Amino acid sequence: MGEAREVMDRLTEAITSADVKAIAELYAPDAVAVTPDGGKLLGRDNIVEYWRQMTDAVPEGTYESVEAYEIGDTAVDEGYFSGRNTGPIALPSGDHLPATQKEFRIRGVDLATVRDGHIVDYRLYFDQMEFLGQLGLLPAEFS
Repeated sequence: MGEAREVMDRLTEAITSADVKAIAELYAPDAVAVTPDGGKLLGRDNIVEYWRQMTDAVPEGTYESVEAYEIGDTAVDEGYFSGRNTGPIALPSGDHLPATQKEFRIRGVDLATVRDGHIVDYRLYFDQMEFLGQLGLLPAEFS
């Protein structure tokens, strides 16, 4: 197992254990991340804030791996993230929705490029509409 795979596995563990400090230690200060719901996030602090909001909303998430790869300095994971929304959901406006208490299970893919033991580029892909639908946050015509 190479460095990228090891760092990605540590990131998954930090996210599912809601360890924001460990998440911060895995990203380079000038890292870039792109997510469906957060858009382009520049710098460790913004990326960590994204994950803090997610772990606040889903403090006991789990991850089920379907595929795990390492290609050079990049690790790629495909799997299912599951949990129950027991915390507030942050909105782009800065407002928060109350927890839905609903369970969800969404399939996603993420890629992490690692240099010198830190993630420098991170990409996350999942169906945001499916996620919102499972939480009961879409109008009936979209669910």
